Amino acid sequence: MVFRTHMEAALQEAEAAGARGEVPVGAVVVDPTGAVVAQAGNRTRELSDPTAHAEVLAIRAACAQAGSERLIGYALYVTLEPCAMCAAAIAAARVARLYYGASDPKSGGVAQGARVFSHPQCHHVPEVFDGIAGERAEAMLKDFFAGKRKG
Repeated sequence: MVFRTHMEAALQEAEAAGARGEVPVGAVVVDPTGAVVAQAGNRTRELSDPTAHAEVLAIRAACAQAGSERLIGYALYVTLEPCAMCAAAIAAARVARLYYGASDPKSGGVAQGARVFSHPQCHHVPEVFDGIAGERAEAMLKDFFAGKRKG
């Protein structure tokens, strides 16, 4: 199951983000042939940029590689349910399929909270698959925030 391989790469990006002191979220963009074309972890603190979420960084890199602002036929794998900002970026980039791990009841923008893809103003809705390695992604986030509360 190739989607597990791609989610594993996203989890590795999340682990690297956590090691840098960032919230451990990772994302991987896959082209229509199944090749990984971009991957990123959160870098909001490192870049002092609130938009430097893993999804946005990976989408930017994939668009640069593709030479287009549209990622038609591409898939995005992310360890955490995208927030409203990231869901809007996914729609704007015309990503075909979104796979995510853990749900985000507090800040999610897909199945929780804002539900960006459900709004009539949303011009593109990707196929969405949730719960891919969700327990592992959720455990990584819980461990990260538990460590922050202790410190």
